[in-house]
Amino acid sequence: MEGEIYYPSYTLEREISNFIKAWISAVVSLCYCYFSAKFIPKGMPRLLSIIPIVSLFFALPLKLHSVILCGPTAFAMAWLSNFKLLLLAFGKGPLSHPSLSLPHFIAIACFPIRIQQDPPPKPHANLENSLTSQNRDNPYLLDQDCYHSQNPPPKRHNRENSNPRITQKGRASIWSYAIKVVFLSLFWPVYEYSDHINPKVMWVIYCFHMYFMLEIILATAAAASRALFGLELEPPLNKPHLSTSVQNFWGRRWNLVASRTLRSTVYEPALCVSAQVIGRKWASLPAVMCTFVVSALMHEIIFYYLSRLQPTWEVTRFFLLHGACVVAEIWIKKVVKDRWLLPRLISTPMTLGFVMVTGYWLFFPQLHKTYVRASEDYAVVAAFVKDNVAGVVKSIV
Repeated sequence: MEGEIYYPSYTLEREISNFIKAWISAVVSLCYCYFSAKFIPKGMPRLLSIIPIVSLFFALPLKLHSVILCGPTAFAMAWLSNFKLLLLAFGKGPLSHPSLSLPHFIAIACFPIRIQQDPPPKPHANLENSLTSQNRDNPYLLDQDCYHSQNPPPKRHNRENSNPRITQKGRASIWSYAIKVVFLSLFWPVYEYSDHINPKVMWVIYCFHMYFMLEIILATAAAASRALFGLELEPPLNKPHLSTSVQNFWGRRWNLVASRTLRSTVYEPALCVSAQVIGRKWASLPAVMCTFVVSALMHEIIFYYLSRLQPTWEVTRFFLLHGACVVAEIWIKKVVKDRWLLPRLISTPMTLGFVMVTGYWLFFPQLHKTYVRASEDYAVVAAFVKDNVAGVVKSIV
């Protein structure tokens, strides 16, 4: 039936086995990319050598059926790794750093790790002034390489090949994550009675669940990255409840990992092309819209991995709507030149209200299907733990 959620039959043992096989395949593939990039020239030859790996990374999450394992795997492989590998094909992005070791290459490819040269090169003063006056709230800053390729900043030979430094603005308190874990544990009993609760109330719970889960998953990945490789992950969120505009929400507050990845792989190339067609002043408008289109398609792919249902394209309409609003916001700011700005007490509630209302309309219905499947996954995990604990206790007695 249309809209009916399909639950594939699987055992937890087989799912874990497929999960391990998928990640072994990913690590082997990244080893190939690491060594092939050293002797295959950047550009089309390297892109052709990487395309099979990109295709494989889109296919590997299909081997997993549980939301618990498929979700993080799909985001890491189909989104983060593939986008970074496409940048590597053209000698750009964090994977193209010449001093990366193989373990660091694999870690940076799979996790939201951001490297920065020490010290970072300083942009031209005129570029800084232009960005300050015209793009103060722009979530996607102008591409320096595009506009200043003829007069690039001077190279710092004494620092150019130094080891990459992994930065993070700050680590959230352990107590903060503990509180989020407690709330998540309280959400699941509520889901059992979701049929008797107002759907809008449930969608609010889904919103908080997504927010808490995203922070906890990436915090866990950050701890593993520090323990295994001594690297730091970039912060995924920046107090989205303080957003002052839709542009500020998507560019500087919500899911910064995806935002930075899209900026490098979609926004900056689109900006260079549109600048040559319509000029620099308005080049950011089509570039931003292209970014939201790609983001919409990637979210549709992720939701397909999680639900295995034919897309309804509601998620695409959600991101196209927000993309159009961001484009309109940038256009208004360029016209009025920041002469008229709403105070934060008005702009923040308006922004959060718009995000929540459009989320209820187009985004959360698809998210609800994912949580229904996730509840089934937790039931499988609970049954597995119960059976194994009972077996251990029985053997001891």
